[in-house]
Amino acid sequence: MHPEFAPVAFIAAFSLFLALPWHWRAGNVATLSIIAWLFTINITFAVDALIWGDSTAIVAAVWCDITTKLIIGSSLALPAACLCICIHLEQVSSVRAVRSSVADKRRRQWFEAVMCFGLPVVFMALHYIVQGHRFDIIQEYGCRPTTYPSLVAIFIIWIPPIILAIGALVFAGLALRHFMLRRISFAAHLDASHSALTTSRYLRLMLMSVIQMVWSLAMTTYNLWFTLRAFRLRPYTSWAAVHLGFARVAQFPTLLIPTEVANTYYAAWWVLPASTFIFVAFFGFGREAVEDYKAGLRWVRRVVFRRTPKAAGFGGVDSDKSFAGIKLPSLRSTAKTQPTSSYPTPPTPTKYRADFDDVSFGDVSESEYSSHAGPRLSYQPPTATAIAYPNPDADDGSEPSTTSTDLTFAPPRAAPRPPAPRTLGPRPVTYPSFEAATP
Repeated sequence: MHPEFAPVAFIAAFSLFLALPWHWRAGNVATLSIIAWLFTINITFAVDALIWGDSTAIVAAVWCDITTKLIIGSSLALPAACLCICIHLEQVSSVRAVRSSVADKRRRQWFEAVMCFGLPVVFMALHYIVQGHRFDIIQEYGCRPTTYPSLVAIFIIWIPPIILAIGALVFAGLALRHFMLRRISFAAHLDASHSALTTSRYLRLMLMSVIQMVWSLAMTTYNLWFTLRAFRLRPYTSWAAVHLGFARVAQFPTLLIPTEVANTYYAAWWVLPASTFIFVAFFGFGREAVEDYKAGLRWVRRVVFRRTPKAAGFGGVDSDKSFAGIKLPSLRSTAKTQPTSSYPTPPTPTKYRADFDDVSFGDVSESEYSSHAGPRLSYQPPTATAIAYPNPDADDGSEPSTTSTDLTFAPPRAAPRPPAPRTLGPRPVTYPSFEAATP
């Protein structure tokens, strides 16, 4: 009895969703196929452990027909996906293709889809050639596919996964060689190739593929060795002889299974969950995955709990929060203040006389004609003025005669100059100059 099988398989299956978002956005068909196949087989193992944990009853026969074929397909799909990843890494790191266009990416996606999904379907169909009967039911493990032990089965079932695993290791070695040759300028080389890969993602993909292939190659080789050792090869005489009694379902209780065979089944069961945890360890805790987790938490907080993040106070701590029952003082002012500015009071404008005809010399004062308010002004008085002279021929009190003469009564013009800078001290006083004209 192994009660840990179902929970471990469920945890492994749903942990794959941690690495799903980034690979979905990047459109990596090979890594998405790894996630799909690992999820499917882990769910299959969990359900089988729940149904046949302590029995070998023939129930859910259709379920067994489907899942046994999926188990066969996964044994080829995982090495094929790792091979596609290593081929892509080798192409990106080499100097053969400097840039990757949209058409190149689309062709690569179609190739990976055929390798990761189309080839396993063909492999599942070929398994029918060496399928001696319908399926086996093993207590605590559930439904398992059956294979007629023969030389044909070796070439159909065991050799193709081994070839794909070896091919993946070869391309991984070439990719590692390219990386070592260009390790200094490798990041710039990836940018020039217009690839979504970074140096960190490149190394993680390569290491994950190498570990998965070493793991898969070791288990497939051991499985082949154990089959040849435990079961004597039979000659593949004819189709009818191999498929005789095909509808039979073999049942194997735990008490009838030898210890060595039981230990082999137990080790083989842990291969898939271990591969899943290895994959999640490489891609479930990267920087892009952590950013996805933060975005998911923000969405839950905003949509589910209807809470919006508050602005942080001094030092990144919200002043509205309290710690250990102590209310922290708010460092933010609640009153709305407007910026104020003060300006100096302008001086009182100076009063000027508009006409010099009404001004006598006695009325001129320093205060009225000081030029502290601005630049010196030029005055333009009338150019003609009537001046009265006494008439020497008139003995009576007749009016004096008036003579009109041109009289220039204006101060000299000054050239305009820029305004003087403002000073805080006393300003100089200037006087207008007057030139008296004599008749």
